[in-house]
Amino acid sequence: MKILKAAVAALAVAAGPALADYPEREVLGVVMWGAGGATDTVARAVNPAAEEALGKPIVVLNKSGGAGAISTAFVNAAPADGYTFLYGAENPQLHGVMGVSDIDYGDMYPINILGRGVAVIAVPAESKYQTLSELLDDIAANPGDVKMGSTGPGGLPSTIGALIANAAEFDVTAIPFDGEGPGLTAMLGGEVDFMPTGISAAAEQLKAGNMRALAVVNPEPVETLPDVPAITDTLPDMAKFLPWGPFYGVFVRADVPDDVKATLTDVFATAATDEGFVELMNNRGNVVMNMSGQEAVDFLAKWQQVTVWALQDTGAAKVSPEDLGIPRP
Repeated sequence: MKILKAAVAALAVAAGPALADYPEREVLGVVMWGAGGATDTVARAVNPAAEEALGKPIVVLNKSGGAGAISTAFVNAAPADGYTFLYGAENPQLHGVMGVSDIDYGDMYPINILGRGVAVIAVPAESKYQTLSELLDDIAANPGDVKMGSTGPGGLPSTIGALIANAAEFDVTAIPFDGEGPGLTAMLGGEVDFMPTGISAAAEQLKAGNMRALAVVNPEPVETLPDVPAITDTLPDMAKFLPWGPFYGVFVRADVPDDVKATLTDVFATAATDEGFVELMNNRGNVVMNMSGQEAVDFLAKWQQVTVWALQDTGAAKVSPEDLGIPRP
């Protein structure tokens, strides 16, 4: 009997780690873009509240490159145990049609769509362009001469550029950077003339007067920037693509165990209501969504449909959405 009890006890000890409650240790949150950009700002704002709800540290790692493809591949290559997740933006939803990657959020599980943003067309404060019309007139008169800050194919700037190209002559030279933060810094240094970017990434520089917004990529002005005109004032044909904007969320591999997904979902549902996080989102012109489950899945699918077909219709897509099994919305 003593031998049997000892054997049972040994088995219990051996099985302990496998049966332990998640999480046993720190968790890694991989940010899709570089430090200082919109995605990084949102991630670092929600992270402290998420750590408190999780009860373990969440180490934040910036892993930019490939318009978000490198970080997405990294998270999908990590063990499916929930100890590595992605602080991601909208970019993977465009990777297929842009020929960047075969992985999009349809291959992952959305823990939480934290919020969405509104984009602006930003220029340095000393720019000669006082209005969007002036910028577009210069682009039309000097094809290829005007430099646009970009984050690579499938990034927010290139996508907005493709949408504008459907409504105006838009032959610019796109200069890629590893995220909106580095791109905006380069713009202030005179490396590029303008950059489409999320309000969240540009908010502090706009408030400081270091840059100006020529237009909001929205059908009407927004509360955060009430004096900045809607892009449809200059380009009425843009209305069919709007409202449109970046979004920010938390994603894991699809095959992470259901109980771990449920834990993370509860953690970020709580974190997204944190007063400090909500205040930062509001101050930066973002809308808190706090969306999970089937609602998040449906949101991602609809956003992808609308955007990839807009890219296809403007000639910006390298691969037809139809070939990828994405129906017109």
